[in-house]
Amino acid sequence: MEVLCYTREPKEDIIYANRLAYSMHLAWKSETGQYVPFHHNEGILYAKATQDGQSGVLCAKSLKNPWIFHTGDGAYGVAAVRTEADGERDSDSEGSILMFRSEDLVHYEEVGLWKVQESGYVSEVRCAWDEAEKTYRICWLGEDGIWKEGKGNLSGVGGILPESVAAAERPQIKKAEFGEADRWQLEQIEGINPGNAGNTIEIPDAKGAYLISKLTTPVCKEIALPHQGVFSVKEELLQAGAVASYSDGTVVNRKVDWNLDRPETAEDGSCTLYRGRVHQEHFAAPFAENRADPCCMYWNGKYYYIATNDADGNRTLYIRCSDTLEGIMEAEEVLILDSVTYPGIGGLLWAPEFHEIGGSLYVFHAATSGEFYWEESRVMKLRDGGDPMCRADWSAPQLVVKKDGTPLCEAGKVISLDMTVFAYQKETYVMWSQRQFLPVDQGAWLYLARIDESEPWRLTSDPVCIAKPEYGWENNHTFVVEGPYALQHNGQLMVTYSGAAVDATYAVGMLKPVMGSDILNPQNWKKGNYPLLSSRSEEGQYGTGHNAYLTDENGIVWNFYHARPGVEAPRSSFARRVHFDVDGEPMLDVLEELDLPEQMRQVEGRLRSHSDTACKSGMDNRK
Repeated sequence: MEVLCYTREPKEDIIYANRLAYSMHLAWKSETGQYVPFHHNEGILYAKATQDGQSGVLCAKSLKNPWIFHTGDGAYGVAAVRTEADGERDSDSEGSILMFRSEDLVHYEEVGLWKVQESGYVSEVRCAWDEAEKTYRICWLGEDGIWKEGKGNLSGVGGILPESVAAAERPQIKKAEFGEADRWQLEQIEGINPGNAGNTIEIPDAKGAYLISKLTTPVCKEIALPHQGVFSVKEELLQAGAVASYSDGTVVNRKVDWNLDRPETAEDGSCTLYRGRVHQEHFAAPFAENRADPCCMYWNGKYYYIATNDADGNRTLYIRCSDTLEGIMEAEEVLILDSVTYPGIGGLLWAPEFHEIGGSLYVFHAATSGEFYWEESRVMKLRDGGDPMCRADWSAPQLVVKKDGTPLCEAGKVISLDMTVFAYQKETYVMWSQRQFLPVDQGAWLYLARIDESEPWRLTSDPVCIAKPEYGWENNHTFVVEGPYALQHNGQLMVTYSGAAVDATYAVGMLKPVMGSDILNPQNWKKGNYPLLSSRSEEGQYGTGHNAYLTDENGIVWNFYHARPGVEAPRSSFARRVHFDVDGEPMLDVLEELDLPEQMRQVEGRLRSHSDTACKSGMDNRK
């Protein structure tokens, strides 16, 4: 497979800003010669921000002119020019190129800066592995407009290239020349400038298939019933689910709603035919306006929904309850908290979440005792045997404190919000977003600590920072990572979170720990380089973010998130089924029409008579 790397031209700042455009994008060349962008034509590889050692303030970085090459051990390298966030020269990178390593072009490790000359800026770089000499050949274009060449080892990161040679008229490593047909195909990619497109690289078909499965949205290709749709007894048919097969090679078991009122008999009398419909809840988009940071929970046989109320300036929290998942769209709202009832709760009621801990139900949320800079995380508990829809059954909000009982943050200087809860290896943890404003604004970072189930408002370990807004998609318009929520699937713990300003560029990314490791050690966490859900995931939805997960009564996992149904529209609640990819990781961009197309939802099951064994498959004969 031929893979192309490139950066995009920036669009309007609120649509595709410099920090998004100046990242490495990938496309693949199909059998028809068309270049097909991966991941909605969105950046896949971003440069990391640097951090001031004294103040802790992050300095955002971007990249230009990426170049992909094969490494000597069968992996891939990426060389690029590091820039300031908006594409200007980066003084910290003078004379250097930025190096990355990847095993599969999906997951990347930033190796660091590679010094190639003492002074002057590098504007373009090319790199290739020389098998004969067991070394890398590098060509780079200086600001003087002259190509230079050298060779070295990837372990030389941080030092001047050995055997650097004099100026060359032309680089030995050639850039692919695009013919007229290829240039026309490139021009079909939004935002690409064919003259500045990066290089192409051939990768094995197996790795290409993996790349497609990870970075393109899967589509349902087939619906099948067990036993080819032929059953011996009605109970067997009623218990049967359908298997949905997807273009990425994954399968999903789906419930079938059978119509038992109108069975039909086959013409030869050998079978009784029942028609069914593959079950799929449908949510209006959006299903709740002016409701952000949504969270839905299935608890004691009912569904409960709660969200930040943008309609009144975040001064109230309401709960909805329904016997069915779809029912929460129209369910009555009941007030459980406002900004006047309790001393110390003055407003900015943010990001409420349901969590069952030790058999009790809690709502974690943030509130302020006065101004914005006093925003802090709090917990409300439902009394034993209480009704979540009864306001009187909820306790007064209790402040989350450190293990010594002192406040989690220094009021007026540091705020905490978006606290979530999850269990891992027989321990219970909280993760939240915390932002220091004074003496200097560091931006919002993600923190983690352990708690005791008997007192979930008190930490039992010191907080540790797990993630910072290092990438351009996380620090676009502001340096923020927030809204963490845990998801466990096939034994793997994953945490999705949101980054950037809460505007049309808000997006969702993911980090996960090395399984079995000490998750209070930040070194055991790995962060994905690109967002899983963004304004490019579905046309007409902007600022997708702050999501939470629900596993429904049928075992289907749902993603609840907020987005804007227009660039300037209010934040509103949306929901979509979570698809798990070939690695068991969540794909949040599988739209309903791709997940389960309408024309594939009808199925037929045949109940064979006891005297006949020749009943044909209903699926084979489906019209």
